[in-house]
Amino acid sequence: MQTVDFNYFHLRDGDRVLDLGCGEGRHLIGALLAADVTAIGVDLSREDLLTGAKKTDDWALSVNEPRRPALAQASGYALPFADAAFDAVICSEVLEHIPQLSKILNEINRVLRPGGHLVVSVPRRWPERICWWLSSDYHLQLGGHLRIFRIEKLKAMLQAFPLVFYHKHGAHALHVPYWWLRCLFWRNPESWWVKTYHRLLVWDLMKSPWLTRTIDRLCNPWMGKSVVLYYRKQEKAK
Repeated sequence: MQTVDFNYFHLRDGDRVLDLGCGEGRHLIGALLAADVTAIGVDLSREDLLTGAKKTDDWALSVNEPRRPALAQASGYALPFADAAFDAVICSEVLEHIPQLSKILNEINRVLRPGGHLVVSVPRRWPERICWWLSSDYHLQLGGHLRIFRIEKLKAMLQAFPLVFYHKHGAHALHVPYWWLRCLFWRNPESWWVKTYHRLLVWDLMKSPWLTRTIDRLCNPWMGKSVVLYYRKQEKAK
């Protein structure tokens, strides 16, 4: 399940792509499918990286793909890369977890070359507020969400850097009711309601039926669980 739409995130053959907070590597696979790139994923969780290595390897073997993403455990506050090292940076569903937001944004700007592209996604405000209202455990758990974003404020923070906004969309509207149910039955994750809706999501993911895909597409602009923002970094003045 990918949040980034690579039709809007312009990758070219030969690009170096960083997925910051890559988790188990879903967008690294997407980047490799989009172009002949060097894909590098960074995350704090060693467990997620080990799982991601296996998942990406399984995918590559299943499609006879010789390329593999590189994975590294590192902090987003001090990325182990040179200035302007990347042509593109992905930061999906990460910023809501970060205590010191300015530090990670500075690092993203530092490693992204002028003319490069950045995509950021965060949870949409109003569905997220309902999740917090239904269950404090949802965001107070270790590694939970620390903030709820106002999108215009986030855009202003990003555009304080030499970043030019060019596209926005929502994603995963069908997942919003699942998280409401998950929060409502937080102490009973085996609830019939949670398990049944989860089966619906898996079926939708595997089969992509026209009905659920159409509902998701129509609801994404106002109800998508994630809001996805696309930027291009300005070239240096000559």
